[in-house]
Amino acid sequence: MEESRPRRAQPAPARIRPVPIAVTPEGFWCCPSPAALHKSLKNPHHHHGHAGGNSHSHSHSKQQRKIPSAPPSVAPSVQNAPSVTGEPGRREAPDEQNAAAAETAADKRQEQAGDAEAQQHKICVGFGQPETSDLTVMLYGKEGIAVRMSVHRDVLCGSSAFFTEKLSDGHVGSPVPCVEIHDCDDAEIYVETVGLMYCDEAKHKLLKQNVSRVLRIMKVAELLGFHACVKSCLDYLEAVPWVGEEEDSVVSSIRHLQSKSYGVSPLLKRVTSDTPYSPTDTLSHIMEMVLKSNDDRGRREMKALVLNLLKDSSRCTDGTSDICSELFYGSCRGCLERLQPLFVEASEAGFPSQVTRQITLETDNILWLVEILVNQRICDDFVVMWASQSELASLHAKLPIASRHTVSSITARLFVGIGRGEMLPSKDTRLLLLQVWLQALIDDYSWLQCSCRSFDRKLVEEGIGQTILTLPLEDQRSILLSWLGRFLKLGDNCPNLQRAFEVWWRRTFVRPYVNQAR
Repeated sequence: MEESRPRRAQPAPARIRPVPIAVTPEGFWCCPSPAALHKSLKNPHHHHGHAGGNSHSHSHSKQQRKIPSAPPSVAPSVQNAPSVTGEPGRREAPDEQNAAAAETAADKRQEQAGDAEAQQHKICVGFGQPETSDLTVMLYGKEGIAVRMSVHRDVLCGSSAFFTEKLSDGHVGSPVPCVEIHDCDDAEIYVETVGLMYCDEAKHKLLKQNVSRVLRIMKVAELLGFHACVKSCLDYLEAVPWVGEEEDSVVSSIRHLQSKSYGVSPLLKRVTSDTPYSPTDTLSHIMEMVLKSNDDRGRREMKALVLNLLKDSSRCTDGTSDICSELFYGSCRGCLERLQPLFVEASEAGFPSQVTRQITLETDNILWLVEILVNQRICDDFVVMWASQSELASLHAKLPIASRHTVSSITARLFVGIGRGEMLPSKDTRLLLLQVWLQALIDDYSWLQCSCRSFDRKLVEEGIGQTILTLPLEDQRSILLSWLGRFLKLGDNCPNLQRAFEVWWRRTFVRPYVNQAR
């Protein structure tokens, strides 16, 4: 709303298109969208009117145009022409005929005087009855729409600070003053908002609207100084759910109202809290509940949910939170501390079967934490932590394979991560990881293939091979020769590292001669 000025009534374009418009008994106008108006322009003979409750219906034909009787001043009706003229076949009272004739003459004079700016608009719409109104509002929309509203000064001035200001000086004696509003971003909503000024309680009229439309109404109501409507919109937004992107739209729309006395705090409390709860403490509590859960389905679904939420959060924070890093690593240390005594207990004869269940749960927890660390791009220190578990690896060989094989999934995941470049441990850490845990992984390889549905053999073998090939050539030689002996005995029950073996072979036997020839 870039420019507005009160002045004597100026004409709308010479021809006003008939368009489908509805009005409720209270005067709540339902203006078609710009798309519907443009469609009406293409099909000028295809239109209809409808109204809710006891409102009037409008129909047009080549032979007859039916015009509704004038409603009370607080309930303006809708018509599709700028003036009221006599109807063919209808006998009018002398006063009505005189009024109609005077109105027709006035309209002719207005049409002859034609406002050049209005003539540029493709579609023109008329609201209200000029013979009962004492104020005209002209809206010029950016969509090529001109809207003329025949309204009532007392209603608009009683509701809107904008109209009160525009009509306060020099227009009391004007026959039918006109207020023009140019460059309307949303002419449809302007019409609807003015219609709400005729309603005793605007909040009830918003019940069937969606959040997006109410935000548009609230924006126009604020521009017009229609404070009661703004308050009704805020009450509506406070009560309804915000779905998807609506939340961002609502918050951004109401934040600038904080400096005004509209009371937007109840709405903002939905997304902000005055209670001094630390987000880290809340996240720690959530992590603890998930890690201690014993229900398979609930634990699995919540782990997937929290993992995805943390992944989305890391995109916003760039994964650089030292506090969260310490929280995650604290959880990792807790899992390893619980896993150590379970291994000791399972290494003894006659241990209860519940121990195997607990080992599986702790292993699953560690794998979940590793995925979180990978998504946060802070997994390097965990590789150091896992490679240092020499005591746990020594106990590994003493446990029944059915109890221990899930632990090797952790080692396999780290090899995959190193092969993908998801973690960047030092050379010494990579070598230590292979020395401490590769043999245990080979021992459990057949069980991992059979019992772990998420185990991807090709991916794991590629990760192991790539990890070996990042080491110095002497370390590659010792590890791959050791693997060769195991592979010749176990076959498919051993990781197939032939691709890594080929690379090492070329580096050892081919490259020296190529370099010498060059």
